[in-house]
Amino acid sequence: MRTGVENILHEGSGTEEREQHGAQAASDDALDAYSRVVVGAAEQVSPSVVNIEVGHRMKNGDQNLRGSGSGFVFTPDGFIMTNSHVVHGADEISVTLPDGRQSGAQMIGDDPDTDIAVIRIVAPNLAAALLGDSTSLRVGQLVVAIGNPLGFQYSVTAGVVSALGRSLRSESGRLIESVIQTDAALNPGNSGGPLVTSQGKVVGVNTAVITNAQGLCFAIAINTAKFVASDLITYGRVRRSYIGVEGQDVQLDRRTVRAHNLSVEKGVLVLSIVSGGPAGRAGVRAGDVIIGLDGVPLPGIDLLHKMLTEEKTGKTLLITVLRKSEKLMLGITPEESPIRR
Repeated sequence: MRTGVENILHEGSGTEEREQHGAQAASDDALDAYSRVVVGAAEQVSPSVVNIEVGHRMKNGDQNLRGSGSGFVFTPDGFIMTNSHVVHGADEISVTLPDGRQSGAQMIGDDPDTDIAVIRIVAPNLAAALLGDSTSLRVGQLVVAIGNPLGFQYSVTAGVVSALGRSLRSESGRLIESVIQTDAALNPGNSGGPLVTSQGKVVGVNTAVITNAQGLCFAIAINTAKFVASDLITYGRVRRSYIGVEGQDVQLDRRTVRAHNLSVEKGVLVLSIVSGGPAGRAGVRAGDVIIGLDGVPLPGIDLLHKMLTEEKTGKTLLITVLRKSEKLMLGITPEESPIRR
């Protein structure tokens, strides 16, 4: 027979057990819901994800350098999206489909400035991934990454969108804009694989990992990738304009800023001029500092790159430069950027 205190303790214990059981059940339900979302997204997209093997022939012909990455079919007729750094300069490209079929692939085009490339295979019954809208993403949203890290085919990781609108410097030196940051684990070999939403729509192309950090992974926004892929399929490259200078960011002297009433405190120091290029014909010289183009102040080379779009090709613009103590306005006509090898 229990005392009153024992009854109270017993009842309290039972209540505690029921609460713990209820919390565990709720946790299990949440886990099941989470699992269902990840499984559903992975099952929808995995048939489109491919493993890419590349070979680079050495100049002496003694050996073949091999590499690998991921990609995904995005049209039923065999166009595959991946990273430029996976296939750039490859002499041989081989694709393995999820069902085990293997096929040689044709290089359609690659763009080191955005780290996007398109290759193509000829094969029947291809499953094309659905492309989403990266502008609809929200920070904290669930995303799933699928790829072939370290040779382990069709690996799935999940995480959230950690941040949007990041900038990432490509191997060519240009900034890639609107990059997605995620904590979905990526490893070497994931490059070129899709980052997808819970609905199984591709919103990014996995591209980079910060090796000395945890949970800092990046994907090129699919809206950027769609634009680039369209140009690559149509022209074999992304058409941009260029002015033919090599430069670097430089801090302006305070007296110069005050003397010319400038709205920027930095500019682009011209290190060299491409012979016969637009800048040379316009009268730009090595040692000049570019501070404006087409009426827009230029505080650095990244904005200059961003402004040199295809639409600027063939149009005469005013470029503002500082030459010693002078501020000069020169007419310059950007040309279509030469093919990058």
